[in-house]
Amino acid sequence: MDFKITFLGTSGTVPTPERNTSSIFVQFGGEKLLFDCGEGTQRQMMIAKTGFSISSVFITHMHTDHFIGLFGLIESMSLNGREKPLHIYCPEPDFLRKLFREFGYDNLDFRIVVTGLKDSDVVRFGNFSVVAFKTDHIVSSVGYAVIEDSFLRFSPEKAKELGIPPGPLYKKLANGETVFFRGKMVSPEMVTDGMVRGRKIVYTGDTKPTEKLVEISKDADLLIHDSSFTSELSEWAEYTKHSTALKAAEVAKEAGVRRLILTHISARYSKNTEPLLLEARRVFPNVEIARDFMEVELKRNQS
Repeated sequence: MDFKITFLGTSGTVPTPERNTSSIFVQFGGEKLLFDCGEGTQRQMMIAKTGFSISSVFITHMHTDHFIGLFGLIESMSLNGREKPLHIYCPEPDFLRKLFREFGYDNLDFRIVVTGLKDSDVVRFGNFSVVAFKTDHIVSSVGYAVIEDSFLRFSPEKAKELGIPPGPLYKKLANGETVFFRGKMVSPEMVTDGMVRGRKIVYTGDTKPTEKLVEISKDADLLIHDSSFTSELSEWAEYTKHSTALKAAEVAKEAGVRRLILTHISARYSKNTEPLLLEARRVFPNVEIARDFMEVELKRNQS
C-alpha cells in the first residue's frame, strides 16, 4: 500500500486566489485522515475528489486558519447522512468541545469525539501510528508524525524457490497478504528476509524550528514544514513563531530527511514562491513548494 498525500490548502493565515488555508489529506489503505481544516476545506475536498469519509481530523493548534473549516465540513457530513463517529484530535479539546456544544453538534446523528493530544501521545491505526509532538508557536500547538510499523522485507528469490511466478501474487505478498498458490497457503513470512523500517511523514503545523522537531523528523521520508517567510523577514518569523524557508531546510538537512515540502506560504509570496525555493535549495536540494491539489505518493520502503 502507498501513502497518498493531497494538499488541500497551502496558504498562511489567509486564503489567496491561488491558495486556500491549511489542510492536508492523507490516505493509507482504508484510512483517510485530515490534518488541519482551514476555511473552505470541504470545497477543496470536493474539487480534489477525496470524499468526506474521513475517520479522524488532527488539528495542530486553535488558530482559525487551521480549524474553522470543521464547521462546514461537519454540516455537510450531517446532510450526507453520516453515521460513523468523527474523531477530532487537538491540543485544546475543551475549547473545541465548547464551540461544538454552542453550535448544537451534540444532537447530530453521528458522534463527534474530541480528544486532547500533547507531546508524545500516540494514536494507533492498524499498521501505523500518528504521534503528536510539541511545537513552538504563539498558542498551544503540536505537530504530527505519521509512522508506519516496521515490516518484513519481501524476497523475490524465496518466492521463486516456491515456484511462484512474478506478478499479482508478488504484490500481495509484499503488502503482507497471505495467498494461495497451487492449492497451498503461502504466508508473507515464508517469502521475507529481514525487517524494513516503515515510512514516516512529519507535518509541523505552525512553528519555529526546534530540537524536538529535528528529533522527530530523523530519517523521515517526507517533511512538510512551515515556510511562511524568507530570511529577509527572519525577525518577524521569530516574533510570530513561524519558520523561514532557510530554517526549514536546515531542519531537513540536520534530520536527514529524504524530501522536504514547504507550506503555509505567506500571501506576499503567493504568486511567486521562487525566493522561498531558492533560499531553501542552498541548504537542502530535494525541496519543493506545496501547491493546492498537489498529490504525493510514497511507495513502500524495501531496504
